[in-house]
Amino acid sequence: MKVHICAVGRLRAGPEKDLIDDYLTRFDRTGRALGLGPARVVEVEDKKGGGMAAEAALLERALPAGALICALDERGKVETSPEFAKRLGGWRDMGRSDVAFVIGGADGIAPDLRSRVDHKLSFGKMVWPHMLVRVMLSEQLYRAASILAGGPYHRV
Repeated sequence: MKVHICAVGRLRAGPEKDLIDDYLTRFDRTGRALGLGPARVVEVEDKKGGGMAAEAALLERALPAGALICALDERGKVETSPEFAKRLGGWRDMGRSDVAFVIGGADGIAPDLRSRVDHKLSFGKMVWPHMLVRVMLSEQLYRAASILAGGPYHRV
């Protein structure tokens, strides 16, 4: 199952990009034998300043056809790492070939797009900077693959 992180904004070189690259490389290595991956980041940018609606249109164009869509949203479901791993493995086991994680811009995800997603995931009740959410999601993807592989990365 291919993983797509569809996000608003361009991430420049720096510590966040380094962390994302590292965790996604680890995810790809660990997940390959489990039928997970590869993972890729698809960035969209609204250069005309059209707000959430324009960002949503760009995000929708970035989504692979037929992909299961999971929005990162403060109103979403808070899950433990083992629960997230089980969910990811379940999507794979259902035969989904693509899952797309959607990360909105500074104002979030437009309500019309948010209402059409298959799952909403939250990293807690706090609002996180959208660039940091990419890092957190990348780490959780690697952690999920490690859990599913029975590896030692996640300790209970």
